[in-house]
Amino acid sequence: MTYDTVVFDNDGVLVGRTDFDVLREATRETFEQFDVTDPDADHVDDMTVGATPEQVDSICDTYDLDPETFWRERDATMSRAQQEEARAGRKALYDDVHTLADLDVARGIVSSNQHETVDFLVDHHEVTHLFDTYYGREPIIESLDRRKPDPHYLERALSDLDADSALFVGDNESDIWAAENAGIDSAFIRRPHRTDWELNCWPTWDIDSLDDLHDICSA
Repeated sequence: MTYDTVVFDNDGVLVGRTDFDVLREATRETFEQFDVTDPDADHVDDMTVGATPEQVDSICDTYDLDPETFWRERDATMSRAQQEEARAGRKALYDDVHTLADLDVARGIVSSNQHETVDFLVDHHEVTHLFDTYYGREPIIESLDRRKPDPHYLERALSDLDADSALFVGDNESDIWAAENAGIDSAFIRRPHRTDWELNCWPTWDIDSLDDLHDICSA
């Protein structure tokens, strides 16, 4: 199979993942901005990773908060925390990212992270020249239903890139399912945090490095 387009997940594929404690603290700070100084620990965790629109509504109701306002501030605070991690060198590019410059395909990024965060990281790490389009979530509750494995943002990127035969590279099962839902092939990359990970889905390719894409895309 020859590919004319490769789209990448961001965190854990192009840049290192953010420590969960950093994300949790950003969520706690968000509650404090609304004068909720002692939120339930489970509510903090629920709003940190994997939140659903229903959870946002329910938890905000508990503290008499407006869900849309709370979530917009949560995403902004979360993005600022990740930007600081990047500035401090704790959210760095993987060493093999720059090899993508020699990959003769259209390239994009699709992340379930905030678009503000993705936009910052692409600029901060000076890799704007490597990607023709990129998407993260908008800071609205509705965007939570558009996270992978939903193919919403992936399909937008594929449309931008006028993709005919595309590959999506990710480090989570949700990435593999998003590719399947978009009707394209997938590659699971075994970064250090995924070296011995046992998958419950079947990517088209199982790779150790972005370098492997050169052989795959020219096959």
